[in-house]
Amino acid sequence: MKIIGLHCSSTDLHAGQIALIKHGSRLKNCDLYFSRKPCSTCLKMIVNAGVNRISYWPADPEISLQNEVSNPMTTDDAKLDAKAVERLKSNSRARVCVLLQPLVCYMVQFVEETSTKFDFIQKIAKSQTDFNTDFYAVCRQERIKEYESLFLISNEETHKQILMTIGLENLCENPYFSNLRQNMKDLVLVLATVAASVPVFGSFGFYNSESQQTNGTDHQGLPQEIARHCMIQARLLAYRTEDHKTGVGAIIWAEEKSRSCDGTGAMYFIGCGYNAFPVGSEYADFPHMDDKQKDREIRKFRYIIHAEQNALTFRCREIKPDERSMIFVTKCPCDECVPLIKGAGIKQIYAGDVDAGKKKADISYMKFDELEGVSKFTWQLNPLHTNALEFHDPTARENGVQKTKSLDDQQHQNKKLCLGHY
Repeated sequence: MKIIGLHCSSTDLHAGQIALIKHGSRLKNCDLYFSRKPCSTCLKMIVNAGVNRISYWPADPEISLQNEVSNPMTTDDAKLDAKAVERLKSNSRARVCVLLQPLVCYMVQFVEETSTKFDFIQKIAKSQTDFNTDFYAVCRQERIKEYESLFLISNEETHKQILMTIGLENLCENPYFSNLRQNMKDLVLVLATVAASVPVFGSFGFYNSESQQTNGTDHQGLPQEIARHCMIQARLLAYRTEDHKTGVGAIIWAEEKSRSCDGTGAMYFIGCGYNAFPVGSEYADFPHMDDKQKDREIRKFRYIIHAEQNALTFRCREIKPDERSMIFVTKCPCDECVPLIKGAGIKQIYAGDVDAGKKKADISYMKFDELEGVSKFTWQLNPLHTNALEFHDPTARENGVQKTKSLDDQQHQNKKLCLGHY
């Protein structure tokens, strides 16, 4: 399967309308995923394009129906639209369904254990002599609160009334309703856990090292909020891996010269991937071992397709040499992938560089430091504002953890761009 686009609503257009503008009849036989049930204006166009399936998040605190449930004196527009959506759903070939499925057993526990060991958290731990062991837990709890406020309706009765209004009465009875609520909470927990592994912490962020400032490459990086958000997308992809030991995710974005109608502004999606065995192979076709004590012949390294390689192979658009293109990788690109990234014409790499300059078993990371002509933005302390220009937020203390913000973060706080919220 291939992702052909990631879009979010703008001030003038809904996400569904933008998808139609960008892709048109190419949406035929595609699956669409929405963060809320599409309105009738979007749904009729999408159904007409011949899509295969439309899946959506079953509740949203911003949904206009919530105001009508709490205030019966409001207009009936939202209810009328909900009924129109239900009629379109009932009389169309496309399958329109609730997005949510139960998570695999122990998935939340696995994601939490893995996230605490990831490069970004580990790099903070190594640089902070007074690093608080509860830091990650505090960050995770904050993200859980944030995401619950964004994606969950706290009042169960209000949630039921909204589901009934949009034609999902069958989900309002137990055990269906309690299962739905639990599945939603589990997924929010996973999203928050992954987001906490790329934390907002002090002057840490994605910065170009000083040695690269004079090599003629484009060292103007993205605002930290956007870079962090893209890396979280790559982190989520890492959990699709077929590598039992190390999951790696990669996502490629580019920046157009003119601002488009999309809510992502000038940025547009090119491709994404995770590390896996060749398409169509069975579980036991290739070795999964990487123990140094074993024979090199039965190691996995020569068979795994790397995340960067899959992102380039299954991209939906070409990489244009006159536009700024960027790849976000959860780990430092290895010697196999560095020449591919440069050869593809990608202008910038965003990564953690914990493995840079090292050789592990059959995997070498020696070429990353030597790469020229491509700007490298690695997860590190801001080299320009490490101490003197850092300020502390006196209101941000929680559980003994001091949060800080750099001047760079302050400059970009009004330039936030959310690539995943519709």
